Amino acid sequence: MIDILILFLLSAVLTIIFKELFTRYGRNLYTSIRGGTPRAVGIAPFLILILFFPVPGNYLIATIGIFAFIDDLIGRKRIKELKIEIGQLSRGMGMLMVMIIGYFYFGPVSILIALMIQPLNIADMQPGSACSTIILMCLTVLIAIFALTSTIYYPVLLLLAVCIGYAPLDYKGKIMMGEIGNHSFAVGLGISFAFLGSIIGNSTGTGVYGTLIITIILILVTVMLIAFIRRKNLNQFLKKNLNIKNPNYGDYFMDILTGGGLGDLLRRLILKKRVITIKNRFLIHIGFRRLVYNPYSV
Repeated sequence: MIDILILFLLSAVLTIIFKELFTRYGRNLYTSIRGGTPRAVGIAPFLILILFFPVPGNYLIATIGIFAFIDDLIGRKRIKELKIEIGQLSRGMGMLMVMIIGYFYFGPVSILIALMIQPLNIADMQPGSACSTIILMCLTVLIAIFALTSTIYYPVLLLLAVCIGYAPLDYKGKIMMGEIGNHSFAVGLGISFAFLGSIIGNSTGTGVYGTLIITIILILVTVMLIAFIRRKNLNQFLKKNLNIKNPNYGDYFMDILTGGGLGDLLRRLILKKRVITIKNRFLIHIGFRRLVYNPYSV
């Protein structure tokens, strides 16, 4: 437990150091949002996780962190020929690499581990939302694993301690995790979900299928939590930016699950310029207006 306390303090100290560095010298790592905010301060927890998160999980965190930091450094520059942002391309490549490398260690569940990046990325758009999500889901997994095995799973405890050390300035809106931070935590959480899934899969005799099902359930619970935490901001965003009238919880859920740059890119590839209007009440209730919203048709 002493090493966890030390890593908590290290996370807090490194967060303050990178906040000051990026404020003074950050350039693209300093944004005008909220009157001036250093972003990518999530590099502090990222460094701790790649050093102390157990192998092979730290390989995946290091992989996604490198691609994510490229996104943070370059910003929102576009590749004109492809009409996508360089950051989107880098993030997509990072997710693909996590799936490929992770497959050798975790099997098919590595795909779900990589998909955790989407909801945590959306959560990080509001101060404290990503931190609250990480803390609550870490506690959920810790308690579940302890109930099943009577042991405390060190990687989840590490995620929790590092996040709590980083969190205070994020809750105050003085820093932003950036892609490097939320992507790293997302992969760490995904690995933790898969570990809990493997425990349940082995104990029930369902094996890899049980692992996949439990991991999917935990990802969906995470999405539901983020949708609840960000409901007020999402309500305004969906009404003003997407012109979705009277958005409901289903729309919030679907925005977290499928929104963002990568989600819109997939919509562009699938829907092209097509506009789909949803009138069925049930489909509206479960968020299909957001699911089929195509920004490239506007």
